[in-house]
Amino acid sequence: MSFTQDTLDVLLADIKPLDQSFMEQAQVRLDNLTKPPGSLGTLETVAQKICGILQTLTPDVSRKIILTFAADHGVTEEGVSSVPQEVTRQMVFNFLRGGAGVNVLARHVGAEVRVVDVGVASDVQGDGLICRKVRAGTANFAKGQAMAVQEALAAIGVGVEAARQAIEDGAKILGTGEMGIGNTTPSAAIFAVLLGLSPESITGRGTGIDDAALEHKIAIIKQGLKLNSTYCHTPLGTLAAVGGLEIAAICGMILEAARSRIPVVVDGFISSAGALVALKLCEKTADFCFFSHMSAEQGHRLFFEKIGHSPLLDLGMRLGEGTGAALAMSIIEGGVKVINEMATFDEAGVNAG
Repeated sequence: MSFTQDTLDVLLADIKPLDQSFMEQAQVRLDNLTKPPGSLGTLETVAQKICGILQTLTPDVSRKIILTFAADHGVTEEGVSSVPQEVTRQMVFNFLRGGAGVNVLARHVGAEVRVVDVGVASDVQGDGLICRKVRAGTANFAKGQAMAVQEALAAIGVGVEAARQAIEDGAKILGTGEMGIGNTTPSAAIFAVLLGLSPESITGRGTGIDDAALEHKIAIIKQGLKLNSTYCHTPLGTLAAVGGLEIAAICGMILEAARSRIPVVVDGFISSAGALVALKLCEKTADFCFFSHMSAEQGHRLFFEKIGHSPLLDLGMRLGEGTGAALAMSIIEGGVKVINEMATFDEAGVNAG
């Protein structure tokens, strides 16, 4: 079934806020556990939010699935990355073999990684690959629109479908991941438009470019934003004009998780661009998101300041793939175990005075 604007509108209307009654009950239990109130900090906040999402006081996030979406970007022809586009395809095979960073950290926390080709420029086939290619990479947004609005909607639909399938397969928590050489460039462009920030403030070094290449990257983003300015008046229009297929899929994945009341862990800089589009389409989506970490990309801190949320970790990471999401899942599961397994004062026979 094709994913259209009408389909998106129905999805957005189905997203409901956190259940405040379960959050209040969760807070009562947390305050009665054998510890000073609030002494476990963010773990308690996480546990309360999970209860509000799942509408239970005995939450379960044991079944973890990370969806890593892969796509290419036409803007790489402008020399914005130090790594050739072919590496996207090569890394997809690395994911499928279990040899990438996300695979290692997913195994560490007991998560499954699913790899989805939503727009790799070349033909990719391999055992375990989910083939949902919308088109063979975006066009160069420094010369025109990255993709048509219908293509952006189709990529959102890929994310919706992948999330829905993972949930049907028993996922209790989802994590976002991506692979696409050059994708910090469209991400920075999306942040610049939707957060009202200058390209200079939001654009980072991506794969590790030098000062001259960074200046060139900023200039290319400015060129693309000027050229596409007439299309960048809505979140969807911005996504289509300067975004990426994997960014769109992440947006769809997050929206479906919110509709299905499943917590979703948002990975780094690129995943946050997809999350930002989702949040701009439906503000309530933020209720279902946990942001895994502060990326070393310079603009990520500004993103968090603008949206008023904080990441769970700050480890100097900038790999992407879903690596931060994997690590943060362990933190979230720790908070869940606190509310599920820690004794109250009455249960423990402790008199706190």
